[in-house]
Amino acid sequence: MKRFNVVIPKDDGGIEVYPMKQWLRDHPDELPGWDPTSSTSHQLRNALKKKGWRVKETEAEVRMMTPGGRSVDSLLGDNGDDIDDGESEAAFALEYQLRDFLAQNLHAIPVEAKTLHLYVDSTGKDGIEYATDVGPIDILAVDDTGAFVVFELKRGRSPDHAIGQLSRYMGWVKLTIGKGQPVRGVIVAKTISKNLRYAVTVVPDVSLFEYEISFALKAIDGAQH
Repeated sequence: MKRFNVVIPKDDGGIEVYPMKQWLRDHPDELPGWDPTSSTSHQLRNALKKKGWRVKETEAEVRMMTPGGRSVDSLLGDNGDDIDDGESEAAFALEYQLRDFLAQNLHAIPVEAKTLHLYVDSTGKDGIEYATDVGPIDILAVDDTGAFVVFELKRGRSPDHAIGQLSRYMGWVKLTIGKGQPVRGVIVAKTISKNLRYAVTVVPDVSLFEYEISFALKAIDGAQH
């Protein structure tokens, strides 16, 4: 099943991604007369498109951009570089796949030598794009001691302002659902910038990880007779 999300540009150059129906319930003026709960995601998407919203769609995800804002390409491009439609679509797919791969393999991520698993709240909502008052957390996990671990994912090079975004999520967890438990933060990116490495040296309880993607091709001989 596809996820339908709203992409909101931030003043610091980043983005925040919200589940579409939740965002519309919080902003009823965007679609007056439409009930996000009873309407289907496809109906809401089409209504937003008629209002001038832009849409990027992959096999796994649909993302909606507000009219008049920066384009999807400029928001997701690394260092402001232009990205063509094919590259942008691939970026969406990679971001989605990276998030879900990490969520399914939390046990293999070495954070303080503790075993991690996905957080699930009392309503049954899991920790993937976990909604908070300060924006959705990419992945919210807990370790085998009950401590919380907040993941911030960047598909490309991670700038130093990522630490401010992560700290905001960590603070929300600590003051709400944390209930006195320790809260750690993790930033995962293709490349960790030098500025971010310096920034983390004075921010406690934050770990940095770089991910690598590789594949190999094997030549296959033609059919043998």
